Amino acid sequence: MSGPEDSPADGPVDVPADAPASLTQDEARARAELLDVERYDIEVDLRELLAGERWRATSRVTFTCRRPGADTFVDVVGEVHAATLNGVELDASAHRAGRLALTGLAERNELVVVSSQTDTGSGNAILRTVDGSDDRVYVWTSFEPDGARRAWACFDQPDLKAVHRFRVVAPAEWSVLSNSAPDQVSEPTAVDDADHEAGLLSRWWSFTDTPRLSTYVVVVNAGPFHEVREQRGGHSLGLWCRQSLRPYLERDTAELLRLTEAGLAFFGERFDQPFGQERYDHVFVPDMGGAMENWGCVTWSDSALHRGEPTLLDRMTAADTLLHEMAHMWFGDLVTMRWWDDLWLNEAFASFAATWALDAIDPGSAAWAVFAATDELVGYEQDRGPARHPIRTEVPDVAHAMANFDAITYLKGQAVLRQLMELLGEERFVAGLRAHFAEHAWGNATLAELMSAFAAASGRELDGWTAAWLDRAGTDTVSLVGDTLLVASPDGGTPRPHALLVGSYARSDAGLSPVGSTRVETAGAVTSMSDLPEADLQLVNDGDLSFVSVRPDEASLQVLLTDAGRLPDATGRVVAVSTALDMLAEGELSSGDVFECVVAVLEHETVPGLVEPLLARALAVAEQWSPTVLVPRRLERLARLAGDLADHEDSGADVRAAALQTLAWAATTSEHFDRLDAAVAAAPDDTELAWLTLTRRAALDRHDQEAVDALLGRDPDPEARVRALGVAAARPSEEAKAEAWEQFWRAGAVPSGVPTRTFARCFWRPAQHDLLVPWAHRFLDELSDLNGEGLLAVGSKVRLMAPTTCDVAWLDRARDLAEAPDALPAVRTALLVASDRLARVLAARA
Repeated sequence: MSGPEDSPADGPVDVPADAPASLTQDEARARAELLDVERYDIEVDLRELLAGERWRATSRVTFTCRRPGADTFVDVVGEVHAATLNGVELDASAHRAGRLALTGLAERNELVVVSSQTDTGSGNAILRTVDGSDDRVYVWTSFEPDGARRAWACFDQPDLKAVHRFRVVAPAEWSVLSNSAPDQVSEPTAVDDADHEAGLLSRWWSFTDTPRLSTYVVVVNAGPFHEVREQRGGHSLGLWCRQSLRPYLERDTAELLRLTEAGLAFFGERFDQPFGQERYDHVFVPDMGGAMENWGCVTWSDSALHRGEPTLLDRMTAADTLLHEMAHMWFGDLVTMRWWDDLWLNEAFASFAATWALDAIDPGSAAWAVFAATDELVGYEQDRGPARHPIRTEVPDVAHAMANFDAITYLKGQAVLRQLMELLGEERFVAGLRAHFAEHAWGNATLAELMSAFAAASGRELDGWTAAWLDRAGTDTVSLVGDTLLVASPDGGTPRPHALLVGSYARSDAGLSPVGSTRVETAGAVTSMSDLPEADLQLVNDGDLSFVSVRPDEASLQVLLTDAGRLPDATGRVVAVSTALDMLAEGELSSGDVFECVVAVLEHETVPGLVEPLLARALAVAEQWSPTVLVPRRLERLARLAGDLADHEDSGADVRAAALQTLAWAATTSEHFDRLDAAVAAAPDDTELAWLTLTRRAALDRHDQEAVDALLGRDPDPEARVRALGVAAARPSEEAKAEAWEQFWRAGAVPSGVPTRTFARCFWRPAQHDLLVPWAHRFLDELSDLNGEGLLAVGSKVRLMAPTTCDVAWLDRARDLAEAPDALPAVRTALLVASDRLARVLAARA
């Protein structure tokens, strides 16, 4: 899953007696020792979802019991209508807290449960969506971590893998998608007397058996989708979207198919294990806050089909999502964690593998440098604050697993896996992975078994590395003092071992020229580097090979701040910027020093993929981290730079697009708006810049409703109303904020994921500090109503809608809420991350 939180508290989360119970690790272990699940044969009835809310299912589970006569339970959330165990009727009234008791098990058992679910509107495992542009209905499922129990009866834990076979009845005009290919689709028919009387026609879709899969990676999606299908590289590749988004999917088809074909080839070769079936589908669905690695049928937010012309960073983000979910076909689906304490390994590995693959497929993408300039910085942010936790954590129950879908799990984990590959060497790293997949295919495995495979392939003892990097929280700091590296750990313990480079650079007419590169493996707190050449800049962690905070020597710092843009390597430039941003967050540099550093890099940046993230960093420093009195001056400076980048004769289309969008966020003068209006007029079909320009005008209290209505009239995006809502939300008035708030929190008018991020950016304009502080407190009020919503929906609201400005009272209140014993783990993490960030922002502004 992508879509990147918390250090779990001790013990399970308390839930009301009538709420679905959260499966504990002890319960899962006991059930896995007792049962072996052979197969699920599941019938799903979607007919009532055409005009209603009810999902119906019959689950037939075939399983064996190692201790005949024992008792257990099956998971099922919803209404149980009937159930039999080995032909004997069970008491459905005994179903409570999402569990149905099973007593007196035989050696071989067949359980049949008929159930239904009406919670199909909250995004909790099942979501029914009506496309407002054409009233077509779409249904999708996403079951991680324990959502399958909301759709049908199952043993919902990752180490009880089984074959799944689905048979689904749905309205005749719908397509139905699942993990495997359909082997039979009936002709339209009236299924029962009620349908016959109403004149409703349906089809039965039957799907072939899946391999042995965990319950959380199976899927049923349905609706009147538009389909694109091509045979490539020995696979049948499918792309699906709702009908109203057909033009955007067709625009992106060639790129999506190219990446899918190349990714399947890359992973199949690297892992010595081709993808296990011919069919591989991507399904773009509405109102989803991320993506999900269902075997052979990946679902992801259709906001990835950008309604304006996507920027280079948009395309790289989509490629990363595609490859992340694809990597899960091996790490997660083929070989699955036994329990959620190894969730980090699933997600960190998929994130690592996505960048690894993109770097190989598109070498000019500078994929690792872009990661360092974007996602890795988010990992550093959480790891420096109170929401940090070890990469590997105890997970007493599934509710706490939900908390660990965070930046530590995904992004720090990704960086750490990359440095493990650098430590072992790619050839030995790959050999370890191949051995791991060969030994555990279609089963479950633990971290210890993976590390054992790496140790055998490399000949290195890795227990110490594992304990140092995975079992301790926080980021070490490496400081260069003379020719000595000093390493300090935030917990006061023995520093971790770091394998890194120190790049030595001398000033010259051509910029900063390399005079040496010194590889060092640190040991303890002090490591001597007597062979370090003399240089004007000693760039610690050149190449970004270790996850570490860097503190240069004083002379190097001055060169870094003024001349980082003249470094010859893209990753080196990003390391310089990351160092400055880290020192800003720690109160060791002023916002002015950091702003000038980022601007200086942008003035020389030659890698198109880095321009957009660096512009975003400069914008954040200018409008959020800077003292209020300096914000207009810095925004004007950034707008001028963005305009120059857009106009430069050497700037390609990708750089121009990123520069113009930054100009729209930073515009302050009539000249800026004239430049934007001219760009909008020159590209009337690309509505993104037009919406951003109207948003900026509204934020400056120059709202133009007539222009908004005109743009709504010509924007083909079926959800253009959400962009219009964002324009209204940007206005600096209490009434505008109140109306927008109601639309987001009450009416559910803003889809999860990217639309929520865009809306939040419109609403929380940092310059509107005094107006927004009460709304920051309202945000805390809303969090109590999130219990019961799905993982992706909760994550989207609490992380993406978090305030970007506040007062000291908010910080105190947010921390108190985070520490409350009844706080949802994922909410706790989001509050700790947001409060830490904003405390640092307030300090920097002062």
